[in-house]
Amino acid sequence: MATTNSNAIQRICILGGGTAGWMTAAALSKVLGDRSIQIELVESESIGTVSVGEATIPQIRAFNHLLGLDEMDFMRHTQGTFKLGIEFIDWHKPGTAYLHPFGPYGANMAGVPFHHYWLKDGRQHPLESYCLEAMAARAGKFIPAVERSGAPAKQVNYAFHFDAVAYAAYLRKFAEQRGVKRSEGRMQHAVLHPVTGFVQALILQNGQKIEADLFIDCSGFKGLIIEKALHSGFEDWSHWLPCDRAIAQPCALTEPAKPYTQSIAQSAGWQWRIPLQNRVGNGHVYSSHYVDDDKALQVLHNTMLAKPEAEPNYLRWQTGRRREPWKKNCIAIGLSAGFLEPLESTGIQLIQSAISRLLSLFPDKSFAEETIDTFNRYSAFEMERIRDFIILHYKVNERDDSDFWRYCRSMKVPDSLEDKIKLYQRSGRIFRENNELFSDISWLSVLNGQGIIPESYHPLADQLPDDKLQMQLSSLQKQVQDTVAVMPAQADFIAQYCKAIGR
Repeated sequence: MATTNSNAIQRICILGGGTAGWMTAAALSKVLGDRSIQIELVESESIGTVSVGEATIPQIRAFNHLLGLDEMDFMRHTQGTFKLGIEFIDWHKPGTAYLHPFGPYGANMAGVPFHHYWLKDGRQHPLESYCLEAMAARAGKFIPAVERSGAPAKQVNYAFHFDAVAYAAYLRKFAEQRGVKRSEGRMQHAVLHPVTGFVQALILQNGQKIEADLFIDCSGFKGLIIEKALHSGFEDWSHWLPCDRAIAQPCALTEPAKPYTQSIAQSAGWQWRIPLQNRVGNGHVYSSHYVDDDKALQVLHNTMLAKPEAEPNYLRWQTGRRREPWKKNCIAIGLSAGFLEPLESTGIQLIQSAISRLLSLFPDKSFAEETIDTFNRYSAFEMERIRDFIILHYKVNERDDSDFWRYCRSMKVPDSLEDKIKLYQRSGRIFRENNELFSDISWLSVLNGQGIIPESYHPLADQLPDDKLQMQLSSLQKQVQDTVAVMPAQADFIAQYCKAIGR
């Protein structure tokens, strides 16, 4: 006979909608749908949402799969296009460009990572020529899997570009169909228990009182519960990541959408270019210490592919993380938990991983300290390693055209990053620590793309005779070329399977 835990969570309140709020509501309503847990989301139409980005990384597919979403339907409703990687233009130095693709390079041989053989061979061909996702991106092609005669289908590793506001609306419908209650209103203050300090209720400006056992703060940068009420504290990383502002503005799509994001270095930051089915998302991320808003807007307009289609949206932030994203009976998810600039499209991923941790560590009303400590420890590790990866792009540069880039090149970086750079410089080795988000493939893409040439390579790579190595390298290149040759153009795939509704 089943027993009921009298200490079980019965009511959950999510403060804030947008991408973070509705992703959380959708996941909880899906996983907890057959339990008697009430989920209420509080948001206000009068508060504008901060889009955490229109570009994603491949892990978003796992989240959509958890919800059971039809991928093509989701794409139709969000103006979606496919993403095979990110191109970094002028980051190493002006006139250079490289891809950070989502797929692997070549294939490991005799237990030795492929890139060591590539390093030994003298880099006769570009590293990306051994990567299916990179070459398909360059050719403007896409298909989820490539059928090959007499062999298993070749799976392609990809993510999406989409309208983040439309994605939130799509998930809102999903969540409300599964019982999530939406309440309109703005939070005035939180009611805390006089002894424990736990959140008992939220009082809205209209006088409504929202009580719950568990509160999830998706209120954005302000952290209305986690910081304003519970004083979690904030760890500032702006000395490592000096960009603190952005201007976002869309323009018309004037050419077939590329299946990758573009990041273009500028004198005091960088510009993003994200193609959707109906427009191009543009943005200029910059440091206010090196350029003012008017000049930053001028830089953005000078590099856009067409005239703006809307007014500029100005964003400001402080880079860093909340010291305790889970405190008492409140969990911060999204911007309320911290912020890392959108250089590697990790905004939605950080929401997704926080939701995953919440589901794995879902509490009862006792809110055990061990559970909270575990959540916070893994949250800190994840953000610190992503932080290091983003810093790498800035630190390792050969630009000498502005004070901003000179500062980035000379700044002291975290020891964890310094160790990783030195290991690669000396031996070409890259180690993924404790399943950190970005794999050795990602680190290799940026370390190599930013111009670091290792002093040596793995000694076991010498075990493979030179003539056999040449044959293997040529074969791997040909496999990539032959596969890309039979892939359709992304535009044709979208037109056939997931053309946006109303287009």
